[in-house]
Parts: sequence; structure tokens; C-alpha cells
Amino acid sequence: MKDPIEFMQQNLAWLPRGIMSALEKFLRKLPPVQRIIEAEYAKIMPELEAGAKPYQNMLERNAELPDSGVARTRILNEMRKLKKLEEQRWQKGFVSGAVYHGDKAHVDFLNQVYALNSQVNPLHSDLWPSATRYEAEIVSMTAHMLGAGWTDDPEQQIVGTVTSGGTESILLAMKTYRDRARAERGVRYPNIVVPVTAHAAFDKASQYFNIKKITVPIDGDFRADVKRMRRAINDNTVCVVGSAVSFPHGVIDPIAELSEYARERNIGFHTDACLGGFILPWAQQLGYPVAPFDFRLPGVTSMSCDTHKFGYASKGTSVVMYRGENLRHYQYYTITDWPGGMYFSPTFAGSRPGALSAACWAAMMSMGAKGYRDATARILKTAAEIKKGIQAIPELEILGDPLWVIAFRGRADSNIDI
Repeated sequence: MKDPIEFMQQNLAWLPRGIMSALEKFLRKLPPVQRIIEAEYAKIMPELEAGAKPYQNMLERNAELPDSGVARTRILNEMRKLKKLEEQRWQKGFVSGAVYHGDKAHVDFLNQVYALNSQVNPLHSDLWPSATRYEAEIVSMTAHMLGAGWTDDPEQQIVGTVTSGGTESILLAMKTYRDRARAERGVRYPNIVVPVTAHAAFDKASQYFNIKKITVPIDGDFRADVKRMRRAINDNTVCVVGSAVSFPHGVIDPIAELSEYARERNIGFHTDACLGGFILPWAQQLGYPVAPFDFRLPGVTSMSCDTHKFGYASKGTSVVMYRGENLRHYQYYTITDWPGGMYFSPTFAGSRPGALSAACWAAMMSMGAKGYRDATARILKTAAEIKKGIQAIPELEILGDPLWVIAFRGRADSNIDI
């Protein structure tokens, strides 16, 4: 018997999403369907296990603490062995994403910076004020790269926070909009309006913070459909979202039109530039056509931008930015009457690894504008060659008009299924 869920998804895709979702939930509860799903899981689980745990037959498993400490030399030798095994794939160029800077000298430099700051905790800024400096300058440098101008107006100043990654940046921004709408507009049932191509972190935010996510289809260019996005916005909408660039197709959503409409409705607009934030400004300087997407647009009220991608920092840093201190205020958590004293946390974590912020700052300072511009030029030149190669194959087509994140598929009249 064919999987009924798959059959439904393939043949009933014309149904409204709500009906599809309800029908899928109903089918999954039927015993025959459950047996089919369990049988499919049984087929794929061994392969998934092997991929997720490739060392289970190579290394001793440590389920409990050893009775006495293991020699440090042995620990380091084991880690070096694993490192050598794991770095082969990306060093040979067989990985798309995940590793963004393979230069050994750069990585060694960041590792030295991390070692110097391994005990630093930004939660205790009185002990480590250097962490405060690093993070403030990371935010400022990123914001000015993304169109922040100098102003004395506190509601137009671009402010922000260093986070653990793009997902946390997005989660914090959505939590911020929810809390502001609750406090200033009395919104009890908030929603966000996002294109279907928006990052999965927006789904996560909607589940975590009880925000309804209104997902809108994309247009023929694989960008957010402006008319449908506008129709989806209502009085409970706390934020509209656009990507620069989108993860699935590498294109920039029509952020100028979307953000201006959000501004007219007095609704926040978030540009997710986690993937493109450290490429697009330099691409524009190099003369490539880049649609407006950043704080130069008055309707853009927040942005997320990953320093640990094309910012070439160590893994574990991103920046979330807001237009105005008042908006950022809703991100923070403070308690003043705890018996242990006042507790303040700008992000979800309390204690954080200050070494990552130090390494991020060091990466940005060592690269400089010229370093990022040169790296972007090489990336875009390589992407142009890849696109040229795909276009030379008649059976293939590129989805949309991407700059460097390239998605392609077999043409409808070909027998290629990608």
C-alpha cells in the first residue's frame, strides 16, 4: 500500500493548508497508516543511525564519569583523531555551507583569541568589561555595514545584541515584537506574516512564544508575493518578515515594498539577513545589482545577521538589531526582587562564552572592509562560473535570479528529478 500521507501531499496539494493539515493529522491516527509509517521508519533508521553515530564501533563509549581522570594527552590525541576524520570532507570541497572560511591561519588566529578569553562571561560585565566593549563594537560595525546612519534621535539609532546564532537572533526579535504589541497595542493573539521560504526559526518562534504564523506562498521568481503578503496582514499582526537572501533559493524578497506597507500599518518589519548580511553590502559596492534590504529603508525595524557565516567568526555568534532603544527594551529580561539580587539578561542565556564574542570581534577587525570586499568578489566570481555551468546543461534550470546561493532543478520537460 502506498503511503497515504505522501499520496495526499502529491495529489491534494490544491486544498487549503488548514484542511490539508487537519486531514494529515486525522490520517496519522489511523492504525493502518501508523503501521505504514512505522515500517518506513524501520527501513531508514539503520541508515540514519549510521550517519548520526559513525564512531559507535570505533571509540569507547563514556556513559558515566571515569573513576579517575583520563590523561590529558590521551584526550587530546582522541580529539585530534576525530578532527582529522571530520575535516576531510569540507577541506576537499564536498560540503555546501557549514564551513565558511577554510584558511588555516585565520582559524588558528581565532583559536588563539578564544584561548585568551576562555574564562570570560559577559553576564559579569563588572569582572570582564572587555566583553562589553567587544559586543558593543560588533553590533555597531554590523549595523553601519547594514545602512545605519549616525543620528542623535534615540528612536532612529540602530542598536542590538550579540546572540548565539541566527536562530536565537530570530527568536529574540519575534519575542520582542510580541511583547511590544501586547504592551502598546493590547494584542492578545499575535501573528507574524512570513513567506513560505522564511527560515525555520520563525516556525520555532511561533511555537515557543504562542505566535500564530501566517505563511504566504512565493511568486514565480521565488520571492515573497507582495499582494498576498499584504492581504495576510491584519490587526493582530506584530511583524512582517522578508529574507535577504532566502535559504532555499538565495533570492532577496521585495523588502522595500513589504517594509513600506508595514510602516504604513505601524507594524514591525524584520529583514532576515543571517545568510546575506555579510555579502550583500560588499556586492553592492562591487557593482552587483542588489535590491534594497537594510536599515536604509525606513520601514525596516529589525534585522538578523550571522557573524559566524560570511562574517568568518567562530561558530556561535550572530547579531540582532533594532531601530530604536525602545523596541530593543522588549527583548530584555530583568528581575529586581530576587533574593539572590538583581538579575538582568539581554538574551535567552544567562552565562555566555565571552571568548566567542572576542573571537568575533577579532575576526571582523582582522578582515576589515577590504577583506570582506575581496572575499565577496571571489565568492561571486565562483558563483557566476557555477551558474554558467548549470545553464550550459539544457535539462537544468536555476530557480530565480540568485547572486551566490544557487538552487537548481531538472526542467519540466526533462527526465531529471532533483
